[in-house]
Amino acid sequence: MTDLLDILPHFPTQKYVRLLPSLEKSLVTVADLLTLDCVEIAKRATLPLLDVKRLCADVLEHLRGDLGIGEVNPGDEGAEEDEKNVDGKGEVKKLRKSGKEVVNMWEAISTLDDDMDRALGGGIPAGYITEVTGESGAGKTQFLLTLLLSAQLPAPHGLAAPTLYISTESSLPITRLSQLLRTHPLLASHPSPPSLDRVISISTPDLESQDHILRFQVPVAIKRHGIRLLILDSVAANYRAEFERPGVTKGGGNMAQRSAELVKLGQLLRDLAREHGVAIVVANQVADRFTGGSGRASPMAYGQKRERERDMQSSPLAKRSLGVNGAMPVPSSSINVPMSSIPGSSIGNRVGSRDYSIITPDPMSLDHQQRWFTGWGDDPHPSYTSSKNVKTPSLGLIWTTQIACRIALIKKPVYGRARNEIMEEGERGEPVLKRWRRWVKIVFAGWAM
Repeated sequence: MTDLLDILPHFPTQKYVRLLPSLEKSLVTVADLLTLDCVEIAKRATLPLLDVKRLCADVLEHLRGDLGIGEVNPGDEGAEEDEKNVDGKGEVKKLRKSGKEVVNMWEAISTLDDDMDRALGGGIPAGYITEVTGESGAGKTQFLLTLLLSAQLPAPHGLAAPTLYISTESSLPITRLSQLLRTHPLLASHPSPPSLDRVISISTPDLESQDHILRFQVPVAIKRHGIRLLILDSVAANYRAEFERPGVTKGGGNMAQRSAELVKLGQLLRDLAREHGVAIVVANQVADRFTGGSGRASPMAYGQKRERERDMQSSPLAKRSLGVNGAMPVPSSSINVPMSSIPGSSIGNRVGSRDYSIITPDPMSLDHQQRWFTGWGDDPHPSYTSSKNVKTPSLGLIWTTQIACRIALIKKPVYGRARNEIMEEGERGEPVLKRWRRWVKIVFAGWAM
């Protein structure tokens, strides 16, 4: 157990000198003691079960005490060391904030939509990174401008504080912001209306200036002006310009460097949010998702599948392989197809219900899992058109692990027939775009209802 003293430097190892060599020889780590069953650990290291249980309980107790969520018995060996703080003041370690204090300090910025605020548990919370993603024209800028103004309102709609808008592509749209301030019913009629003077705007044309501004200038501006909302629009623009420009080598080294930069940015934004109680909202772009061979079933593939099923039904070997009721055996790879879609008497009944869900032999693959954290592709029964219009937020899985909440703004075209269209006899007119249907989806958030 080479990592025991690294994780718990003051753990009383004298009590378990007979156990530690066998555990170290069996490559048992502290994580194994906390997650594996004691019986399995005892068999693996050839040790008495009661001693292993006592060690696991002791490690868990000291780990809780080290994190400030448990108590150490004064009579135990090593208790004096555990009760000493890192700074040597002799104070018992405690959490920076208790659970009740965290609940009482919960502050959020209203989106000015009751249903969305209810789903988000009050709105956009302070102290966390929230991402707003969507394709062009979905309404990302309008959503961010609304937050710039609502954050200036007093509770429960806002934080009664100035806001900071950091732009990476274009300057702050003052015209749209002032129009929203005049026409929105809540903002225009509020007794303490927001003001454009309390919106601070900064432009970052490249990645170097963005890192310098976020690391040095933003903390000073937060303390000087009392800023409680920081908006970065957009987070992917400078990274695309830096790592996807012509002449840059596209390979594993380039992607590794970009991933490291994204991790640094996420850590920097989280530190700003926690230390200053700032709500950080970043806008992100999307790209088309190409699923390849493990993507969604096309109509051609669906037709070929029906042909194979019809041939199997007509062959003697297929009839011999059928069950008593003539039911086809369910293959192990068809885990995404509901059992109700496989009738026992006939497979030809599937003609009326077409399912274009994702077909993949590996449910743990990224192509299968990303539907639940990207915002697109999680429809259980998608149509063929919607299955082909699947998007993925930019910057990949690395950036997804840096944020606490993702809100997807989705738009879908609504087609219809033209009113004055002249059609020949027997012909059907081409559908024309009538309007766009837009909606908001909360992809993931630890505080969402």
